[in-house]
Amino acid sequence: MSNEIRRLTAPRSWPIKRKAHHWVTKTSPGAHSLEDSVPVIVVVRDLLKICDTAAEVKRIVSNRDMLVDGKIVKDVKMAVGLMDVVSFPKNNSHYRMMVNVRGKLTLVPIPEEKASWKLCRIDNKTTVPGGKTQLNLHDGRNILVESDGYKTGDVLKIEIPSQKVLEAYKMEKGNLALITSGSNVGKAEVIDEIVIRRLSSENIVNFKNGSSTTRGNVFVIGNKVSEVELLEEAAI
Repeated sequence: MSNEIRRLTAPRSWPIKRKAHHWVTKTSPGAHSLEDSVPVIVVVRDLLKICDTAAEVKRIVSNRDMLVDGKIVKDVKMAVGLMDVVSFPKNNSHYRMMVNVRGKLTLVPIPEEKASWKLCRIDNKTTVPGGKTQLNLHDGRNILVESDGYKTGDVLKIEIPSQKVLEAYKMEKGNLALITSGSNVGKAEVIDEIVIRRLSSENIVNFKNGSSTTRGNVFVIGNKVSEVELLEEAAI
């Protein structure tokens, strides 16, 4: 399998120059899909512009100077996706991966005290032997919980890297959500109503500003107010 893809056919969410070079490094299989993440090389070189070449990025990684979600990065092709926390402890700089109104993944600077946790959406859940519930989160991780008070679409605030659940934010009327895809991508809106649809059709979320989207495009970011720093363009 090739480790590179053509820049012109790379996912639209990738913040790269399409015609500057012919090829770009592809993400390694892992927590995030190809469409919803970018490799570490793109994060360091193209988003943060810390260096100019892939070789320089490899040097940073080999020196163990970069963390994602509190863990040392060992692979320059590692996928970094929505809500992941990127840290460089040596210069005390921290970022959270967000999506802008053009649908591009981008990094937002955050203070050190907010680099110890992240938000994770519950994409589905299952009951495992012993009666516990396994929550399957948007970033590929799974968490076992004793009590099943969570629903698909709810968002957990978890400590990283321990995965301890700190808080939960429900997908319900009045809460604030980030739209992650569609015509209103990158906008933060207040949930007004969740329309339950029958059969295999995905539920619809209506917002107070009159817009709507499917539930899979909605990421709750707080009760009434945002728990994460938003891009200026995303503000309601």
